[in-house]
Amino acid sequence: MASGIRDKVAIIGMGCTRFGERWDLSPEDLMVEAFGEALADAGIERDELGAAWLGVFFDEQSTGKSALPLSMALRLPNIPVTRVENLCATGTEALRGAVYAVAAGACDVALALGFEKLKDTGYAGLPERTKGTFEDLFLPASTAPGAFAQLASAYAGRHGFPIAKLREAMAHVSVKSHANAARNPKAHLRNRITTEQVLGAPLISYPLGVLDCCGVSDGAACAIVTTPERARALGRGDFVTVKALQLAPSNGVEMGHQSWDGSYTLTTRLAAERAYREAGIDRPREAINLMEVHDCFSITELVVMEDLGMSDPGRAPHDILEGRYDREGRIPCQTDGGLKCFGHPIGATGLRMAYEIYLQLLGRAGERQLKSPSLGLTHNLGGIPNRNVASVAIFGLAA
Repeated sequence: MASGIRDKVAIIGMGCTRFGERWDLSPEDLMVEAFGEALADAGIERDELGAAWLGVFFDEQSTGKSALPLSMALRLPNIPVTRVENLCATGTEALRGAVYAVAAGACDVALALGFEKLKDTGYAGLPERTKGTFEDLFLPASTAPGAFAQLASAYAGRHGFPIAKLREAMAHVSVKSHANAARNPKAHLRNRITTEQVLGAPLISYPLGVLDCCGVSDGAACAIVTTPERARALGRGDFVTVKALQLAPSNGVEMGHQSWDGSYTLTTRLAAERAYREAGIDRPREAINLMEVHDCFSITELVVMEDLGMSDPGRAPHDILEGRYDREGRIPCQTDGGLKCFGHPIGATGLRMAYEIYLQLLGRAGERQLKSPSLGLTHNLGGIPNRNVASVAIFGLAA
């Protein structure tokens, strides 16, 4: 019977570029920047890597559909390299491949790297994927802001929550992320904002305004993983292990009939349930010390607080406004600024989230460091509410 991967894999090195408009760098430059930090952190030689996974969402960026750009840019020692893509969960998908390879004994040390180079193309991410040089003739049936605006309306309808009050809670989500990002030198957006600015910003798709939406960025992030035994042999004292990594894609139920009312993300609930079980967590609100969740829109972060079991049904807006998820709150969320402000290079995002948890657990997060966290969670939601893939990963200090 499957026993999961709890504590079977250690993260010994991570790296992350500054996210933003990196006009001066190529995709390969971004890979090298993130990898250089991770390799130095791991304290190993490049030739010790046994396999690698590359996560990139758009293949139009001169990288093609293969994983060769990673192997060539990093001068990897002719090891197996696999390119993966799973919507906005692409970075976590790359990490999943590396983690499973080590846990299975297929290799001793594995690399996961995710990146995206979008700003050069003119692709802004809003309001639809028809700008810039990507797929100009593609006319989508809906936009991402439109789909997540429907999530907000459905949530308000289900819980009898006034839209005006919901917008206040959504605004607090954005204000919090900007305040956190102001402490982060690698974040794309480091400006502090006010609730009044969020509520007064131009609307994109009601009730979402400009400041309720994340943009897109250039950037890369990566992780080097091995077994706990090898980590100890390398002289690592404190190190981070993977407690759980679960994935749940839609199977069509959301669009197939009316059992789903559009007010939550079913896949997040399933992935979270499996991850908590794999990690041996019965009371996640008490166990989890910090989170990085998929805040592509402020309403997404709000809703997934309930889907992850951190807030009771219908209570997330109250918990948010009361500061539960602020940096000084009970369960800090987006201590690095999240997608909203750290940025969203799609292929890198899941690994960027893990990078923040990794730094926090090891006490290396600088000005934004929390007090002695021991267990952190990351969550990705790729796609739109009625068809998506969710991933939930849990990381902690080695036992």
